[in-house]
Amino acid sequence: MRLTMADETLFALLHMEMISHAHKSAGLDDEDQGKHIRILEGMGFRVGQGLIERLAKDSPSFKDDLDTVKFICKDFWTVVFKKQIDNLRTNHQGTYVLQDNRFLLLTQISCSKQYLEEAPKFLAYTCGLIKGGLSNLGISCTVSAEVPVMPTCKFLFLYTAQLCGRNPLKCTHEVPFNF
Repeated sequence: MRLTMADETLFALLHMEMISHAHKSAGLDDEDQGKHIRILEGMGFRVGQGLIERLAKDSPSFKDDLDTVKFICKDFWTVVFKKQIDNLRTNHQGTYVLQDNRFLLLTQISCSKQYLEEAPKFLAYTCGLIKGGLSNLGISCTVSAEVPVMPTCKFLFLYTAQLCGRNPLKCTHEVPFNF
């Protein structure tokens, strides 16, 4: 499953159109804007579930949570975004931060600070992708994203505490990929 330049462009255009449609269908108040974010996350969740099902069917079972997250960072991310995650951090207690220094879906937007407030709507679908993929691998978590500087993006996910019995803390350890 190798993306060509045309596939990458079509994916970016489709993503922009999904955001535009969700944004136009939502009202002007904060509740409606939250609804459009949830719609985009839900779409990403379903796609993430289906995609991970196809990718993981030929993979050996994962020995632990970190092994599963590395699969997301390498294989899953490469299929969707044509590159691996640039950095993975964890506290080994259920908190993971994935950093993409040149996130494909933000490279189409100007790198000026005025667009930082617009960035969350471009990240909702991807948060859903991650959450759906992990869900299908048996990991229940919450996923959020932040943009410290355009087009760098950090995706933070925390295992749902009641399901895994962990207490997520601040991320402090960097995990080597050994590619």
